[in-house]
Amino acid sequence: MAACTASTFFFSTRFHAALGPPRQVQAFNRRFLGMPTRPSGVKTERMHFAPLPIKATASEDTSDSVSKDFDEVVGDLKEKWDSVENKSTLLVYGGGALAALWLSATVVSAINSIPLLPKFMELIGLGYALWFTYSYLLFKESRKQLAEDVEELKQKITGSKDD
Repeated sequence: MAACTASTFFFSTRFHAALGPPRQVQAFNRRFLGMPTRPSGVKTERMHFAPLPIKATASEDTSDSVSKDFDEVVGDLKEKWDSVENKSTLLVYGGGALAALWLSATVVSAINSIPLLPKFMELIGLGYALWFTYSYLLFKESRKQLAEDVEELKQKITGSKDD
């Protein structure tokens, strides 16, 4: 019995007819015999689909509620801006926050260009995520403690005792 090698597998008549001639035969036919390079059974046309008609409609209720919500948010922001006594300090803090954001993005991109360090950082992040899940999310008591800590932090930041 003859052993089945890759060449006998691909050159058998059944697979040769299904896959088409090998690339070397295609190149030879194209250069010397002027034959087409694709088997006759392969279709080259693209399928065209008719576009589905889509009609966008807006109800008055949604647009009114969105505009009311937007006006409410803008009004709240105006009230908070007017209640700020030292506006220059707030602008300096905002500019500092933007500068810190830009600097951190620069540092992260520099770290990302060092080989193997991004994978090491991903490993550290995965380890921290697993630790956080085990410490705070798996058990009911620890989830309750985490929720209380978040509420306490929210109250410290906002200065209010609402939810």
